[in-house]
Amino acid sequence: MPPSPAWGREADNPPGMPWTKTPPELAAAFDKAAPKDPRVVRKPMFGYPALFLGGNMFAGTFQDKIVARLSAEDRARAMKEGGAPFEPMAGRPMKEYVVVPTRDVGKPVALAGWIERARVHATTLPAKTKAARTKAVKGGTAKRS
Repeated sequence: MPPSPAWGREADNPPGMPWTKTPPELAAAFDKAAPKDPRVVRKPMFGYPALFLGGNMFAGTFQDKIVARLSAEDRARAMKEGGAPFEPMAGRPMKEYVVVPTRDVGKPVALAGWIERARVHATTLPAKTKAARTKAVKGGTAKRS
């Protein structure tokens, strides 16, 4: 199925990939827990609210969950406290990401703590740079701009 210009909307999802919006109260809790660091950028990822630092996503919502990119130590802690590996597609976990323990999502201080730990981990990651765009050139070769 070729992607349509509106890929991601419910009508355009491939079979087996239901589209569920993040509940407004969860998005509000996520926004309230976001760090006040001026370097943090909020923009959508997978169509859901997400937080980025240096071009790296470090936290976001996905359907009815909040996910965070954590250090190995914090991932182990999250798993012990009821977190789970983050798999946007069954069987395909995203490296370093965990679903924040459900019991902490409803607690503003605990949720902010997980998101802050994710922000701190993001400061250790190399900043992403924009890749040079390629243009098709007559003759079939690409030219970097």
